[in-house]
Amino acid sequence: MSLHERITEDMKAAMRAKESARLSAIRLLLAALKQKQVDERTPGKEAAGLADADVLGIIEKMIKQRRESIAQFEKAGRTDLAEGEKFEIGVLSAYMPQQLGEAELEQAVATAIAESGASGVKDMGKVMALLKSRLAGRADMGKVSGLVKSKLGG
Repeated sequence: MSLHERITEDMKAAMRAKESARLSAIRLLLAALKQKQVDERTPGKEAAGLADADVLGIIEKMIKQRRESIAQFEKAGRTDLAEGEKFEIGVLSAYMPQQLGEAELEQAVATAIAESGASGVKDMGKVMALLKSRLAGRADMGKVSGLVKSKLGG
């Protein structure tokens, strides 16, 4: 079962269980997936049109948007809205693969630096290109970028 199909099944389960907040978050995700299909003119049925990597990319983007919203809501003193965004992050995170630990992340960065032959900050793009494909959905790329920069002497 593809990730898109699993999300669709979870939507049906949320409908049956009358979990309106969860259902709303899943529907937002499905709408984003459908929009991606329309934008790219991906052929096929709803569940077959997107690869899991594409779905993970969309979920990552949505989680990032929600984190930014939480920061803004908390700054404005709107904890009620921030709580709603945190709930949505919880729903979306359930579809992400297991996140890498600190040691695994450092090992992946060291391997990528060695493979690319990077010698300084000017080679950061090469290293990030390698890591982006390997760590998609399994690590916060902002954190990875900082780690790469520190390893390359930035």
